[in-house]
Amino acid sequence: MSNMRDQIEKKLVDEFSPDYVDVKDESYMHASGPQAQSHFKVTLVSEAFDGLRLIQRHRAVNAVLAEELRDQIHALALHTYTPLEWKEKFGQVPSSPACRGGSKEDSAASN
Repeated sequence: MSNMRDQIEKKLVDEFSPDYVDVKDESYMHASGPQAQSHFKVTLVSEAFDGLRLIQRHRAVNAVLAEELRDQIHALALHTYTPLEWKEKFGQVPSSPACRGGSKEDSAASN
């Protein structure tokens, strides 16, 4: 794996087959700095959480990421939902905005 964020996401996808997963590296917000890859926020929507209390969901995620939590992750914020909870609380997963065209090279050339 090229980075910890990708490693976390792959393990969660493999284990929970989520409807939605978002892993954010928040290390830049902490003294360790962005290169530390040690502080993460995970939003995970999966049917695997159906019937589980919040603590059980968090324990399940922590078990999947036990090696990372032991060796590299300092902080892990978890937001775990069933698909029904997600829909009731947030509606559908938002779509990405439409591309307006252009590229980084275009904007660099105009400067």
